[in-house]
Amino acid sequence: MAQKTAEIFDLQGKATGKITLPQVFSTPLRPDVIKRAVLAIQSNRLQPQGRDHMAGKKTTAESRGTGSATARVPRTKGSGRAAFAPSTVKGRQPHPPKAEKIIVKNIPKKEAKLALTSAIAATAEKEVVAARGHKVEGVVGLPLVVDNAFEGLTKAKEVEEAFSSLGFSAEFTRVKESRNVRAGKGKHRGRKMKQAVGPLIVVVDGKSLIAAASNLPGVEVTTVTNLNTELLAPGTHPGRLTVWTNGAIEKLSTLYGEKA
Repeated sequence: MAQKTAEIFDLQGKATGKITLPQVFSTPLRPDVIKRAVLAIQSNRLQPQGRDHMAGKKTTAESRGTGSATARVPRTKGSGRAAFAPSTVKGRQPHPPKAEKIIVKNIPKKEAKLALTSAIAATAEKEVVAARGHKVEGVVGLPLVVDNAFEGLTKAKEVEEAFSSLGFSAEFTRVKESRNVRAGKGKHRGRKMKQAVGPLIVVVDGKSLIAAASNLPGVEVTTVTNLNTELLAPGTHPGRLTVWTNGAIEKLSTLYGEKA
């Protein structure tokens, strides 16, 4: 099977050459495996929690039985307030969380690797990327490979200008317009704003680029060695709009071999 190739673009959006894509970009799309891998990553961030087994039970409350024309719920001695029972106002929880509950979802290593390679291959499929909601009409090409000079950018303005030359104007407009105040109590818990996911930049090193792109809405930067399925398929949906540097594509061949 002939290997796929992709054009390399400079910071002005002009094609400067071609690069042979590693075999990993030929991996079949497996949304089911990708979903399992993302849920496994998310479950590892959950913190176990439990309740004291005596919570809500340290009370003098006892039921008065029948004959007093009142409910037979346990009542505190001396006050008559209902307590202890889970159905009462301010009563204990009926089935509280247990610290011993297994909340981590494990996945076999081979399946996790298949999910990652499949998510990588999905970034090269225009239909899959567009189905995820990204604006790809003006993007110069997919998979989008840019020159290694992209990693040397140090200012947010430079990164934004490079993105504009590569055809990301509509994508940034989409992300900016999606920014809104979250509905519900989450707005009081440190997550007031909510916005769509934007482009992902995959680099070899790019420490300066990580700082420069941090102020752009929806943009994330990661090294190719720290790449994971959740970054490529946020919310378990594959096809994130991804920008690869020339060096990152070359590093993929050494990390995942020639076989997908």
